[in-house]
Amino acid sequence: MSLMPVADALDRLLTGVEPLASEWVDLAHANGRVLAQDMAATRTQPPFAASAMDGYAVRHADLQGSPVPRLRVIGAAPAGHAFAGTLGPGEALRIFTGAPLPDGADTIVIQEDVTALNEEDGDVILVNEIPRASAFVRPAGLDFKQGDVLLTAGRTLCYRDLALAAAMNHPRLPVRRKPVVAILATGDELVRPGETPAADQIIASNHAGVAALVEDCGGVPLDLGISRDEPMEMAGHVARAIEAKADILVTLGGASVGDHDLVQKVLGDAGMDLAFWRIAMRPGKPLMAGHLGATKVLGLPGNPVSSLVCSLLFLKPLMARLLGQEITAGHRTATLTAALPENDRRQDYVRATLETAADGSLRVTPFTRQDSSMLALLAQSGALVVRPPHAPALDPGETVPILVL
Repeated sequence: MSLMPVADALDRLLTGVEPLASEWVDLAHANGRVLAQDMAATRTQPPFAASAMDGYAVRHADLQGSPVPRLRVIGAAPAGHAFAGTLGPGEALRIFTGAPLPDGADTIVIQEDVTALNEEDGDVILVNEIPRASAFVRPAGLDFKQGDVLLTAGRTLCYRDLALAAAMNHPRLPVRRKPVVAILATGDELVRPGETPAADQIIASNHAGVAALVEDCGGVPLDLGISRDEPMEMAGHVARAIEAKADILVTLGGASVGDHDLVQKVLGDAGMDLAFWRIAMRPGKPLMAGHLGATKVLGLPGNPVSSLVCSLLFLKPLMARLLGQEITAGHRTATLTAALPENDRRQDYVRATLETAADGSLRVTPFTRQDSSMLALLAQSGALVVRPPHAPALDPGETVPILVL
């Protein structure tokens, strides 16, 4: 089987994938969820012309013709308690932030700009600073109007969105169901973090990174543990994923062509329809994809960097499609600070540091070593330099495409 280009593999992986069903959740549980439909305001905000400051509601016409206008105070309007009457000529109303303007008023004089007097015939103010017309008045609908679509489908909801939804008078929101991603590590050589490995074993690390990426993308990781290189045991783990109705099954390792690489055979025996296997990319060539009924299958390479890079390039877009979101790759361009050799037939993703120059441009420096087992370099990387197949050698100062991490 020939190596498939990255773009073709991603296109085939996403073909026919539809967003998951939606569910309604309370605002208190909507943070980080993906909105399933556009939401319009059910009310106008503010619903009335309101005072933006503590002060006095007046008629701007009454402030003309005198250097220090004198107005009679006819009452007060705290927030939540509208004044029932109408403001007439020569009158003012004590008003507080958020309270509705009374009929007849069109301007607020802030309390710092008046002198309040108490005379025998009632309270009076002297206006020492004349404001502009409509000063400190929030007109009805200043923020939004009833029917305005303010939150759109596909948006990952954050604290700002939830505050807005509350102001729009939505106590609940429709969100996409979180994709359940079952994760199965494979290999006799693996033990869990915290365990003591034998002399010929290593600590399993891929599952921790993949699970974190799943959570970051809005999904629920289901840890199936580590399967030994034994077909019956591996098949039992796969059955657990199907029983759990996982939307995606991610296997880690064992998808290559060695005598102990059993994943593809076990999945085939379970009924997997293989979509593709082996991608023209580095790291990550042994990537496998297919489906077991309604469950999408991604067989990721065992090397840690290969596993995480493939998760970024394939698992993340797949989850975005399930959540009804646009697929954004995060591709940018940057100036290369070191030479790169010409490339072969595979598309390379080169780990590199990333910095912003004084002029705002991006500068990228590839690491000299790129072994796919070196997680420390990936953790230090700010970007992956994308090297297309058969790309020519590049000198420092040339522009390269990058994938920002």
